[in-house]
Amino acid sequence: MSATPEGPRPTAPAAQPPTVTERHEKGTSGASASAAHDYRAAFRAAALPMAVVGPEGLIVAANEALGALTGTGAAALTAQSAADLVDLAADARAWHAYREVLHGRRSRFRCTRPLKHPDGRALWAEITVVPMPGGPEAEGGGAPGQVLLSVADVSDRRELQNRLRHLQMHDPVTRLPNRTLFFERLSAALRPPPHAGGRGARVGLCYLDLDGFKAVNDTLGHRIGDRLLAAVAARLTDCAEQEGAYPAGAPLVARLGGDEFAVLVEESTGTEQLTDLARAVLGALQQPFDLAGQRLSVSASIGVVERPVAGTSATGLMQAADTTLYWAKADGKARWTLFDPERNAHRMTRQALSSTLRPAVERGEFTIEYQPLVGMADGVVRGVEALVRWNHPQFGVLSPNRFVEIAEEDGSIVQLGRWVLRSACRQARRWQLDHPATPPLFISVNVAVRQVWDSDLVTDVAEILAETGLDPALLQLELTESAVMGSAGRPLRALQALSDMGVRIAIDDFGTGYSNLAYLSRLPVSVLKLDGAFVRGFRYEDGTHPSPADETIVEAMVELAHRLGLTVTAECVETAGQAERLRRIGCDTGQGWLYSRAVAPERIAELIGTRAPGA
Repeated sequence: MSATPEGPRPTAPAAQPPTVTERHEKGTSGASASAAHDYRAAFRAAALPMAVVGPEGLIVAANEALGALTGTGAAALTAQSAADLVDLAADARAWHAYREVLHGRRSRFRCTRPLKHPDGRALWAEITVVPMPGGPEAEGGGAPGQVLLSVADVSDRRELQNRLRHLQMHDPVTRLPNRTLFFERLSAALRPPPHAGGRGARVGLCYLDLDGFKAVNDTLGHRIGDRLLAAVAARLTDCAEQEGAYPAGAPLVARLGGDEFAVLVEESTGTEQLTDLARAVLGALQQPFDLAGQRLSVSASIGVVERPVAGTSATGLMQAADTTLYWAKADGKARWTLFDPERNAHRMTRQALSSTLRPAVERGEFTIEYQPLVGMADGVVRGVEALVRWNHPQFGVLSPNRFVEIAEEDGSIVQLGRWVLRSACRQARRWQLDHPATPPLFISVNVAVRQVWDSDLVTDVAEILAETGLDPALLQLELTESAVMGSAGRPLRALQALSDMGVRIAIDDFGTGYSNLAYLSRLPVSVLKLDGAFVRGFRYEDGTHPSPADETIVEAMVELAHRLGLTVTAECVETAGQAERLRRIGCDTGQGWLYSRAVAPERIAELIGTRAPGA
């Protein structure tokens, strides 16, 4: 029996060298483990306090630096709320931003929060929260949804910032808050909490400057001036810190610049509180100051404003305070003045008129009315006075007393006066041509003293007379007594040249100014116009006994004028009794409502050659 031969025995496959992929995976795995170990080591050893926080906001791991900062140790922080640890929930905006990072809807969050150190001192911490890259280990790459929270102590930086801000916001001379800080506080005071809505909230301000402070600097030097400012600041602060006077807290005292100070009362209780404060400040500053051997006495002017917060802006409040301070100075200084809406409205109207006066002349907004000048002996109209009116598009028809003073201040009276003179002379010539059979009316035109100084009045008059063809004898120029009586130099030469030309010169409102009668002997004056204040003392019809003194004075002035070769016109003649008495005294002409108010040129044409109504 033959046997089947046995086959070869199976052997284990020979070991194959690793593939490229296998080599790469093995190397990566080793590197990851090494990197994770390095990350964990760096995390634990970092000087910056840090914690890994899970998606629910609980600490997964904390390093030793964070444990030291909190005084509890790193291990004890595990599973605690990270937000509670650094007090994020106390700030609604910070809490919302932190939750946004936790939920992956925000890439980074940073805020600064006050914390308490275990040793009891307060510190400022900068909290930073950023997402961690995903990975299998909490302390390595981090699990999905985890964030890294870090806490940096920035107390020193914060203190430096506060010191720099204090320097930027305070005056180096007085140590008071400066203009920048004052307006910051004022703006905050005008923004009440949203829940209050501003209802009932009020604010008050005392705005002051020292009277004559420049003289202190000029005579004693800036060193003494600075000491005085510092001493004033101290007294203002004392007034503001009166115990119990301000339930809402002491007012803010600030130096706004130069010798200007402000005392801001937030949540004021009313006007009386502000006026009491102004009175106390004024009294405190009036006490003498002893500075480096110098005993100084100063005073202050104070503008006081108190109003509701609702509807008030910082700009509006300061404008009101500045205006009121100006009133205090204009009223005599060394006083406080309370803001007056009615007075301010008048000022605003005046400013509006001032800003539109010059263009109004060019736009033709001015017209002229004429008031008759009547012969007292026969009642016949001898002449007329030209009275300018402004047909203002906003304020209606304005009489000269509303705008002439403004025009004199800004110089536009020269342009306006030239227009009035030309228009009046042209109208007088037209009446003359239209009524050749009757004696021509003379025209009387008011002239401001600034027209004499700021323009060549003589040339203007000569050119206008030549242009209109009016006889110089039919032109009368009226100047106020105060302007004429002080004339010398150029004004006197101009008046003399006009008189030589044949123009009559009249002194308006005579008897209420200087009344220096010596000037009448050398000035080229032709007419005196008695001020209406004297004529009003001649009333009989209303039962008022006429003033004997007024009658005596008027009679004496009329007699003196006639002896000097002058004629006399009485203004403001309103009753027949006044007219009769003035006629007996010897007045030459009269002007007033008894005869006619100022009227349009057409009405004057009807009176030419006739007796005036009421004459």
